[in-house]
Amino acid sequence: MKKVFAFLMIAGMVTFVACSSGPSDEEKKAMEKAKQDSIAKVEAEKAAAEQLRVADSLAAVAAEQQRVTDSILAATEAAAKKGTGKPKKTEQQKSTETKVSGKGH
Repeated sequence: MKKVFAFLMIAGMVTFVACSSGPSDEEKKAMEKAKQDSIAKVEAEKAAAEQLRVADSLAAVAAEQQRVTDSILAATEAAAKKGTGKPKKTEQQKSTETKVSGKGH
């Protein structure tokens, strides 16, 4: 009986040492791959967030430009309704009309 008991004790200790020796090489590789995949996922999310931020900024700039254009158009229409007459011609428009009519020579 003592021999059986001693054998079971040795077998138990061997099993305990074998199971508690830490992760195998395959498990270590799997953990490293999972870590790298996680890092890649975070980097991709950062890049997507940056692209979204840039797109939002461009949309805000476009909206501001449209607001300015609409304000200029509204001011021009309001001036036309007031009866201020024809809008003043710029120097470039005057010179173009002079060249077309032939009066400038």
